[in-house]
Amino acid sequence: MQHYICLMKNNPRNFLLSLTCILGLFSCTQIDLYEKTVTIPGHAWQSSFKPSFTFTIKDTTALYQPFVVLRHNDKYNFNNLYINLYVQLPNGDTVKRMQQDLTLADDINGWKASGMDDIYEHRIALGGPEPFKKGDYKFTLEQVMREVPLKNVLDAGIRIEKVK
Repeated sequence: MQHYICLMKNNPRNFLLSLTCILGLFSCTQIDLYEKTVTIPGHAWQSSFKPSFTFTIKDTTALYQPFVVLRHNDKYNFNNLYINLYVQLPNGDTVKRMQQDLTLADDINGWKASGMDDIYEHRIALGGPEPFKKGDYKFTLEQVMREVPLKNVLDAGIRIEKVK
């Protein structure tokens, strides 16, 4: 407590700057609907490992933007990632399979991701915003690259944002 008071007395400008930064960090962490990632065991994605993500849609008047979230290190050997995305709809018996070619890098600019040190995070939009029906959805990711296991992939997941 004394350190806190000392910081305010000695340099109120630094205190205000620190407080602003902390509040800014907390305001950036709001998720509009759903985001979850799972750690890839051993950072080597086996084709048999198919992470699944279940979320609920309540507001049918909004549009939603789905994303694939992927984290890898700088030793990942490819500019892209081929996945099959399986979507189980609220009626429970309809599963749609969509093959996706996710571009992770290009030869000119490098990784298309935010990065810190040697870890990169991609949030790749899947199509455009679309309406979702009310109910529970299940998204399953399957990597379908030729290299098995797919090394240097740390986490994979799904993010669903409500479009405002």
